[in-house]
Amino acid sequence: MNERVLIPRNRGFLFLDSHPAGCGQLVADMWRACPAPAVVPEGDGPVALVIGSSAGYGLAATLAGLKRVGIRGIGVSFEKAPTVRRTATAGWYRTAATADFARAAGQDLVLLNGDAFSDSMKEQVADLIEQRFGGRLDYLIYSVAAPRRTDPATGITYASVLKPIGRSNRTKTLVFDDEGVPDVREVETGPAEGDDVEQTVAVMGGADWERWIDHLAGRELLADGFATAALSYIGSPLTAGIYRQGTIGAAKTHLEATARNLDERLGKMVGGRAVTSVNGAAVTQSSTAIPGIALYTGLLRGVLGDGLVPPIRQLADLWDQLTGTAPPALDDEGRIRLDTFELTDRVQAAVAERWEGATTATIAELADVDWFRAEVRRLYGFSVPGIDYTAPVEIDVPWPAPTP
Repeated sequence: MNERVLIPRNRGFLFLDSHPAGCGQLVADMWRACPAPAVVPEGDGPVALVIGSSAGYGLAATLAGLKRVGIRGIGVSFEKAPTVRRTATAGWYRTAATADFARAAGQDLVLLNGDAFSDSMKEQVADLIEQRFGGRLDYLIYSVAAPRRTDPATGITYASVLKPIGRSNRTKTLVFDDEGVPDVREVETGPAEGDDVEQTVAVMGGADWERWIDHLAGRELLADGFATAALSYIGSPLTAGIYRQGTIGAAKTHLEATARNLDERLGKMVGGRAVTSVNGAAVTQSSTAIPGIALYTGLLRGVLGDGLVPPIRQLADLWDQLTGTAPPALDDEGRIRLDTFELTDRVQAAVAERWEGATTATIAELADVDWFRAEVRRLYGFSVPGIDYTAPVEIDVPWPAPTP
């Protein structure tokens, strides 16, 4: 037993500890927010693999797949266990809660903790599909955001960077002081240098996604009609200088090129398909690290209010499109677009006007800063309604073991 009263301590948007009960409640809230299927699936559901299943859109994909489609299969993530001094990472506790919902729904979901970039993880997953799930995989959702990747073929470790390409980028950004008071500042990021672009593409592009498909195809584990989607983001012109036109944008362009290549190959191989899914803005542990994104998301929430579509509802839509329940909402480049609520001319004009007027003095009137700050805290299990944060909580939560 290792019970503690947990007080949120943070450095900027990064929190040192996570609250197990808050993380569990967050998963429960997402489960309730996911719309139930119009027709309850009968029999064993399709076999799915979600890579990056413990956080953000990957977590939403896992929960929406369980509730909306009745998937069974495997989730892969990379989380840290609790120690004597520190709690586990938030994703560890979210994974434990996800396993509880899968078990209650009667779905066989195996959750693995390890390096998704490694060949050993790919082999472990392939063995599970073969031995536990009938040797056929129906869906693969790829949702990985990582600072570095070691290529198993070469042993070279690549590191991603958040930099503009060609010139420096100056943008507004939103921070909070120790008392939670919002502050709008301007930050400048120098341009990519040397092999920054190539390194970022090697981490965040489509190389590992394609390697997963190659590995599973080599083991003859892809079912007829197999479909795969990599989750992506385009965003607003307001953030394009640091995002879509920067090093991360180059990686997303590579991801989309990989989708087109995989789509052609899978069509010939198993009558399958590959797409990128462009999701809308959300507060995630990855997005808060990008300059300008916090300010943009807070302003967007100020414009849309409850019209800002949460990840769980977006991923329910994605599953409907992948399974054929709904027709695919594709753009001219063949990408599934789940961000249309965000990128209309009306919404972007309203956000741009607020962006122009955003200062420390005006930000509370223009953006939903209370919502944004609470969303960041909820990523780590804090500020979740219904949790008594004065009560001790057990932090030694075990990683969920597969059902027999």
